Amino acid sequence: MRYLLLFLFLGTAPALWANTETDSLNLSEAEQDAFYLALYQAYLDSVAQTVDYRTDTVLLGDNLAILQVPVGFKYVNPTDAEMILTDIWGNPPSSESSLGMLFPLEGGLNDLDGYGINITYADEGHVADDDAKDIDYDELLESLIEDTAAESEYREEQGYGTVRMVGWGSPPFYDEATKKLHWAMELNFDEMETNTLNYSIRVLGREGYLVLNAIGEMELLPEIKENINGILAGVEFEPGQRYTDYRPGVDRLAAYGIGGLIAGKVLLKTGLLASIGIFLLKAWKLVALAVVGLFAGIRKFMGRGG
Repeated sequence: MRYLLLFLFLGTAPALWANTETDSLNLSEAEQDAFYLALYQAYLDSVAQTVDYRTDTVLLGDNLAILQVPVGFKYVNPTDAEMILTDIWGNPPSSESSLGMLFPLEGGLNDLDGYGINITYADEGHVADDDAKDIDYDELLESLIEDTAAESEYREEQGYGTVRMVGWGSPPFYDEATKKLHWAMELNFDEMETNTLNYSIRVLGREGYLVLNAIGEMELLPEIKENINGILAGVEFEPGQRYTDYRPGVDRLAAYGIGGLIAGKVLLKTGLLASIGIFLLKAWKLVALAVVGLFAGIRKFMGRGG
């Protein structure tokens, strides 16, 4: 289904071209690109009208957790979330299915300058937090930069371009009382001029953890940090699935602690680093530019055929 919506969009484009012939207007290449990007925006607007939003209380997964949609946000169901992540934002398919997404009330999948928060669940076992107070985050950052370089090679092999970790957007913070961890990474994809922000939240549970990743551009960091407390407060595991429900010797224990959870080192060798959402990318710009290129080529072909 990957890029299905893009091809559907291309299928509707000739009708639009019939009414707007850019060549006859003597537009520059930049102006034609702007025209095609406007068509792409119109397409996103039309898709956004088919998405259902909620602002109430949502049950996540199979009685796994409760999400009280934070004030100022709206929730998108898992089916629509998967469509946004893969077909609209250009992410690789993930082995961890989305449990839905959060968007600011004033934004959505068609807000090219906005952001979304993807929600998944990692069934990796109970994460012990004994190491939380002893982590050297400078040392961890160096390790992350190295591991990201290795992940970049994996992404290239899969046809998804390069990724480079620039540094912390916001250093890790672990709340021992609520068992919630959050941090931000500044990433660069495919040597683009604008860096990408991944603001990561982990909510620890009995035998796994919820993953909430905010995806956008670095300039959105202050806005996300301003809303982080409401987002953290809005999600809790159901009774029986909470961190305190863990039964030592009976329930599964994860192979890593808080440091490993941030770094993802244990998962790197199996290629699962991307699947837990660390490198989710809001890649609309790359997809849109591809659309522009396809438009140009198709239009030239159609012109020759006339």
